[in-house]
Amino acid sequence: MTADVPTYLDGNAAAGALREVFAVDITAAIGQCGGCGRTGVFAEARLYVDAPGMVARCSGCDDVLLRVVTTPTDTVLDLRGMTYLRIPNAT
Repeated sequence: MTADVPTYLDGNAAAGALREVFAVDITAAIGQCGGCGRTGVFAEARLYVDAPGMVARCSGCDDVLLRVVTTPTDTVLDLRGMTYLRIPNAT
């Protein structure tokens, strides 16, 4: 594997799993990284899925924005890497 090949997907890849938690598609939601302050749509995040769950990282500073782990009984969502996530209201 070469160093030029990314090992992550973009935040759009989280849509299916997060749809199970949220009643809306959050890939268009605007969030702010708690690490560098970058603001952008969640779809711009780098998503890593080669773990027991999913990890979304900031495309600016690579800090963890979100973690999602699903067990047989629960879904655990950790958003502590974001200062906010603004989800548009359905119209």
